[in-house]
Amino acid sequence: MSEKVCISQKRLRVLNLLILFILAGAVSGQEIKQLSREGKDGRFYITGLAAGEKYYLDASVPIVSFKVNGKEFDETEKGSGIKVSFVENKAQEKGIIGDITFINISADTLTLENVVPFGTKQKTMYITGKGNHGLSRTHLFLPGRAPVNCIVPDNAWEMGYSSTELDGNLALCALVRRDAGSASKSKLSRFETRLFPGGSVKYHLYADLYTGEWQNGLRKMFQERKLHDVESFDNSLYQRKDLQWFKHTYVMHLMMAWDKYYTDYKTGQSGLPDLLAKGKKLYGGDDAVCLWPTWPTLGIDQRNQFDLFRDLPGGMARIRRDADYCHSQGTAFFICYNPWDESTRNEGHTEGLYKLIKQTGADGVVLDTKGSSSLELQHAADSARAGVIMYSEGFAVPKDMQGIVSGRVHNALYFPPLLNLNKFIKPDFAIYRVTEIAKEPVRREFAAAFFNGYGTELNIFIPGEPSWLEEQYRYLGQTTRILRENTHNFTARDETPLLPTLADSIYVNKWSLPQKDIYTILNLRPEGFKGNLFRVDQVPGSHFVDLWNHQEIKPVMHNGKHYAEVRLDAFNKFELGTNNEGSVGCIARLPVLLQTSLQNNILSIKATSGKQIRVWKNKPDYATKAVELPAGDHEVNLLHHFGRYEGRLVIQLMDNGILLDERVEQIIPGTPRLMSQTERSLAKGSTEGMVKIPSGTFTFKTTHGDDFISYPDYNEGKQIKVPGFIMDKYPVTNEQFSRFLKATAYQPSDTANFLKHWKNGKYLPGQANFPVVYVSYEDTKAYAKWAGKRLPTEVEWQYAAQTPDCREWPWTSVSKNIRRDPEPVTSTLTVYRIKGLDSVYANLGNGKMEAVGKHPKGANPYGLEDLTGSVWQLTNDIYISGSYVYIIMKGGSYFNPSSSWWYVQGGPRELHYRQYLLRVSEGFERNATVGFRCVKDI
Repeated sequence: MSEKVCISQKRLRVLNLLILFILAGAVSGQEIKQLSREGKDGRFYITGLAAGEKYYLDASVPIVSFKVNGKEFDETEKGSGIKVSFVENKAQEKGIIGDITFINISADTLTLENVVPFGTKQKTMYITGKGNHGLSRTHLFLPGRAPVNCIVPDNAWEMGYSSTELDGNLALCALVRRDAGSASKSKLSRFETRLFPGGSVKYHLYADLYTGEWQNGLRKMFQERKLHDVESFDNSLYQRKDLQWFKHTYVMHLMMAWDKYYTDYKTGQSGLPDLLAKGKKLYGGDDAVCLWPTWPTLGIDQRNQFDLFRDLPGGMARIRRDADYCHSQGTAFFICYNPWDESTRNEGHTEGLYKLIKQTGADGVVLDTKGSSSLELQHAADSARAGVIMYSEGFAVPKDMQGIVSGRVHNALYFPPLLNLNKFIKPDFAIYRVTEIAKEPVRREFAAAFFNGYGTELNIFIPGEPSWLEEQYRYLGQTTRILRENTHNFTARDETPLLPTLADSIYVNKWSLPQKDIYTILNLRPEGFKGNLFRVDQVPGSHFVDLWNHQEIKPVMHNGKHYAEVRLDAFNKFELGTNNEGSVGCIARLPVLLQTSLQNNILSIKATSGKQIRVWKNKPDYATKAVELPAGDHEVNLLHHFGRYEGRLVIQLMDNGILLDERVEQIIPGTPRLMSQTERSLAKGSTEGMVKIPSGTFTFKTTHGDDFISYPDYNEGKQIKVPGFIMDKYPVTNEQFSRFLKATAYQPSDTANFLKHWKNGKYLPGQANFPVVYVSYEDTKAYAKWAGKRLPTEVEWQYAAQTPDCREWPWTSVSKNIRRDPEPVTSTLTVYRIKGLDSVYANLGNGKMEAVGKHPKGANPYGLEDLTGSVWQLTNDIYISGSYVYIIMKGGSYFNPSSSWWYVQGGPRELHYRQYLLRVSEGFERNATVGFRCVKDI
């Protein structure tokens, strides 16, 4: 029988033994009543609530495994020199509890460590020590994965934990804690117990059942039971509204009073404005700064810690001004407190602290050397002002978390472990990782804090401002923005650490709220990663966004389940094992609250909830400013706000700084975007020489020549409803333009080629009714404004020319017989000849300009003439296409070069044909073949 089958049968037997008591426990809320041993084989059994019921565990499961002098044993094995005894206690309100006693029965001194309940074999997961690190030995072990270094409370270094899958959805979680007071003939250290001959030590065992993934067992023992460090947790401090602000903060600077960013010793000027201004651009600003004028100068004379504050330049009034300035910038102001200051000038600590807070207006106190606070200290702060935070230097253990709401991950542990289980124990306890930025690049510090959902204390006590600091601060800005904008996820109770992944050395934590999930990712693979990584649930009305790379993603099916496809940056391999290793990522499941679409140059946005819409160029960045709009419906002119920028647009829906939804649109480089605007010109005054174009609908389809520079296609194939207007029957003539010049004395700013075909400011005899040419777009706009008209858009020109039946040519009688056929001219050249077209309808491209109205049979049903074969006719539409700007022209012209197909194809052109006029300068754009006609609005 295979090992896999054996394990399966064992699990099945355990399930059969436990199923009845589970049903009973579900009713009472108590799951395990008693864990005991019986018989010669020492089999464990669980007693349920029903009298006489016993549910046996498999005989191969030990009560505990442990290491002696580096070798692993369990209590059934001989040769360890340790006698193990287990005594169960009475049923507890929460699960069961028992005592395991280890006695050294050998003649040697033995080192006991790595005590794990129910052993380490065949476990879903377990936690114990690995290696011989003095501060960071605790690791979390998962089957088939590299162990994960993790942080546990400072009074639980020696703890052991295991999660044993029983069958299906049922599992057993267990915890052991050393009872230091029970030790006899022994020496205790953080992770080991040295047992001298005859020495003994007791461990308490706690066990319970849970359902679901292994993280649920961890949640029960760590988060709900607080490692059994305290029977009933007093949460009243966390429920105080005046203290809740700090759990939503993520960046703090600690500085000494002699730092340049506090005081310039020559000028006495404050450096805080420079520090705060720089921080806003790089990482969104400091949530708090702390002033530290005491250690290491405290004790040089009899002055106490409060005296040193008073003796700073400007005294308390100056400190108060600094605090007020910080408040004006949205930054809290902290002071330090040294509880060990007992040998200088005598002054009551609580009274001194009260006065210091009162006089400075401080928002918080850093408790030097302390891992806890006290009712006296909090009362002193509360008496001075509401909302003052106590912030411990050492990290509070679970029982001490009742008296303080924030603290550090101390940098005595310089290389931070990957997972901090203190955050899991109490998610709303505000944590900051201490980071010394002068030593070396510390991107991993920021990455680890981000992965664990807490802040960074930038400790600048050690002097130095390296050249790479600004780049590191920008990286902090990326991580901090995500933390701030999703802070309610990171302070809620529903964290799921270390989700299963399809790739090792990449770690994922999940932070859940009903409407939003945040997945923080830490990658330790130098080559980076791109592919399916972890399972996600598809929730109707939600979508997924990569918040690090700002891309919308769609979950991919893999083995019948949905997976998030993740892209993680590479990093230098030589940085492995340093404080600059790794890269991060972040995936969010967000409710669909934003609707966006990109049509040419207009970004349409619709948001029915939230308070603010932000539109970012490329990505959110503290060094730039978004276009900010109130929630609602908007059409954003991208050229107006972002100029020629091409690329990603990130649209965020916010509510008081919290991200509600994010969408991403893309301007593909080289996409032509309409940059001109149409100003309505109502039909006042004379409409002589104009014809009425009734409103209607037509299908906008276009053709064009060389597509080396792309033409706009955002309206292509669409049915467009066009309001009625009035249009010039003919292109504007020399005579009409001459009247404009006489009336206005118009002179263009660029006179090159202006009316080049005129002599001495007058058109030639016999050309009064010729279309005016050698005019620029600006010239035509000036004329139109004088005439009370405007240039038509391309859509208007084409609709008026084609009419709703979308004709190819203005007339209909021969339209089906007109075609452009290729004819060989040389072996390497092909040109196009127009067949089926008679000169009675239009100039066929003979190279000679003609007077308007010469081809009345070429009129369309609305009475418009000279729509094709006369002159290229400018429209109002100007497009920007990356590096280029051009105007759309219609209608073809009298000139049709035929010796090469590289030429602009002139002659009469189909009404759907378009040609761009590239913008260089007004003079360059004035051509002998380009004119215009105007319209008025009804």
